[in-house]
Amino acid sequence: MKINGSVALVTGANRGIGRHFTRQLLECGAAKVYATARNPERIDIPGVETLRLDITDPEQVAAAAAIASDVTLLVNNAGVSTWTNLVTGDLANVRLEMDTHFYGTLSMVRAFAPVLAGNGGGAILNVLSAASWFSYDGANAYGAAKAAAWSLTNGVRLELAKQGTLVTGLHLGSVDTDMMASYDGEKGDPADVVRVALDGIEADALEVVADEWSAHVKASLAADPSAFYTDLGRS
Repeated sequence: MKINGSVALVTGANRGIGRHFTRQLLECGAAKVYATARNPERIDIPGVETLRLDITDPEQVAAAAAIASDVTLLVNNAGVSTWTNLVTGDLANVRLEMDTHFYGTLSMVRAFAPVLAGNGGGAILNVLSAASWFSYDGANAYGAAKAAAWSLTNGVRLELAKQGTLVTGLHLGSVDTDMMASYDGEKGDPADVVRVALDGIEADALEVVADEWSAHVKASLAADPSAFYTDLGRS
């Protein structure tokens, strides 16, 4: 998969990582970039084609697939973080996280799979998270939704292999974006994450682990959970 000459569509392109994807795709020679958002008037990157797209709205997803019928690279980046727990949190927020990260991403994949097949196969990049692999008290709805999106990514990769579509999952830790503005810990540069992700696409990588924290979390899955969750506070 080559970025140069590709036709890309990026969801959630108005800010954060999506904005960086849009800019870097243009810089890497993409022939066209559809920059989508629920509020496309907030997209301020010259040289893109803007589309209104809420990935939780099936009609808008179908309309985007009909308009962007030349897409060869789909970047499923749109997301939400409600900082909600599962047991006592607002169930509407839990559903919003799942509707966005799982069902919204799946809706995009289902709508664009035939588009990509018709254009030679192409590629899908799903922006996941290190939180696909661990839980964080205070944001467990996000972790559950990203874990579901990780499993979705692995599943659709198998289903779309027969049509020649590359499906890549991107895992990253905290980055300096609006979504993580309230987080006080160390944050990475989103531009670096996007650069690594696009390199992975060009290398036909099935998975891109963008930083040391994500690599550490992934490695911990092979160990006893107590080695990672050292603050469970069990009596």
